[in-house]
Amino acid sequence: MADADDVRHLARALPHVVEIDSDGFDFRVADKGFVWSYPERRPGRPRLIRTDVAVLYVGDEAEKQALLLGEPEVFFTTPAYDGLPLVMLRLAQVTVDRLRELVTDAWRMRVPEPLAGDLDDGTGFS
Repeated sequence: MADADDVRHLARALPHVVEIDSDGFDFRVADKGFVWSYPERRPGRPRLIRTDVAVLYVGDEAEKQALLLGEPEVFFTTPAYDGLPLVMLRLAQVTVDRLRELVTDAWRMRVPEPLAGDLDDGTGFS
């Protein structure tokens, strides 16, 4: 079972990552978000930052649909994310190893190509 601290540890370990000041967690590479806390919007109430749910960049609609259909107990979306290559991940439903894979994949899709090799050569990642 993973949690927000695991997200922080894994994201901070990736090269060229910047953490944005947030009520939850918010990580970017080259000014592009790849994983952050889910800002749940509730009608008539202030938004709630959910640190038990991560928003992940997934690259495209096909990948998004594959995750949503293949593991609905783990991944979900809301109408606010329609048409965007993002899914929400219930952290308690994944292991830390699976979370590492998901966060790293999101980072790889957002990092500029000249910087991507820094992960593969072992610098900055633990």
